[in-house]
Amino acid sequence: MIRRKKDDGSGRAPEPLRLFIVAGEHSGDRLGGKLITELLRLSPLPIEFRGVGAEDMEAAGLDSLFAMSDVAVMGPLAILKRLPLIYRRVHETVDAAVRFRPHAVVIIDSPEFTHPIARRIRRRLPGVPVVDYVSPTVWAWRPGRARKMAAYVDEVLALLPFEPDAHRRLGGPACTYVGHPLVDRLPWIASLDTAALARRLALDPRLPVVTVLPGSRPTEVRRLMQPFGEALGLVAERKGGLQVVLPAVKSVMPLIEEGLKGWPVEPHIVMGETDKFTAFRLCDAALAASGTVTLELATAGTPMVVAYKVDALAARLRFLVKTPSIVLANLVLGRNVFPELIQEACTGETLAAALTPLLSDTPERRLQQEALGGIAELMAPPASSPSVAAAESVLRYALTGRG
Repeated sequence: MIRRKKDDGSGRAPEPLRLFIVAGEHSGDRLGGKLITELLRLSPLPIEFRGVGAEDMEAAGLDSLFAMSDVAVMGPLAILKRLPLIYRRVHETVDAAVRFRPHAVVIIDSPEFTHPIARRIRRRLPGVPVVDYVSPTVWAWRPGRARKMAAYVDEVLALLPFEPDAHRRLGGPACTYVGHPLVDRLPWIASLDTAALARRLALDPRLPVVTVLPGSRPTEVRRLMQPFGEALGLVAERKGGLQVVLPAVKSVMPLIEEGLKGWPVEPHIVMGETDKFTAFRLCDAALAASGTVTLELATAGTPMVVAYKVDALAARLRFLVKTPSIVLANLVLGRNVFPELIQEACTGETLAAALTPLLSDTPERRLQQEALGGIAELMAPPASSPSVAAAESVLRYALTGRG
């Protein structure tokens, strides 16, 4: 749809830019919604959008070709079950892009869906620039993808500050750090009322507080609830008491409740983003599953211990992971400050041994606090916000073409 027509003085509305934007899951839809909003604000020309998205992108101005839920699946088995539909949607999307003749194409995350689309568009529309918003994890898994991407992606807009160096090292396409969406939330995180949450939960100021995050996926919760519970019991014994806050999401709440039956410590369960980030700011330390939440904890200034367990097959393939750490905060820092206990090392005893020193004034806690103080600076985007930086890059390609 065409938005914000502008008069060029001739009495005719100028020809709009045509942007084709494709997201494959809800996190990408959120990024895409902000991107479209900034594109409309910054563009010197009106813009017509086509592509694939969901609620956020549609609210901002995109008419999605089909429901994004058709392709928003995760995991090999889930993808396999829906493979014929996904394959059809890939080809429908490419055909729509060719008919649309865009000035630029933006693919957002979900590389299993968006990259086959980008490759096919490049073959059929070789002169159209392609921008990839969110780098695949080439720095950790299948690094050869970076060099292959250079054939069909003109620039990667990275969410993590170490990713441009990774693409240069691996022979990938041009890569620019635009900033992680979390940096937009830093003022809000700093403003949260921790005292109000402490009063609501009736926390005892004499006892340490630990925030526990066993994951948002069923497999994570099933594997981590037992060792996390054992660790908290040991820490409670060593510290003479412990208070636990557990931010939960509805989708895994039944699994959390089942896992809590064996816990020696009863947690305060909270829901929602506000209580979650307030708990981060309130607690003395966190025990967390590896994932984006470790970056959330880092931006909130929370010392942490990180753990993860995978199935037996994935464990045997660990040698394929080419990264010095699975903790995003460690990768941003460029050094392994936050303990990570994986697979066989993820036991109640080892987790308790790593967590206990973080609950008092120790060298381990001071080391993490010093490192946390630099996270926000390292994550600072080059523009006023990540979505502004991303929009500026996309407009540059749309207005000038490739090269």
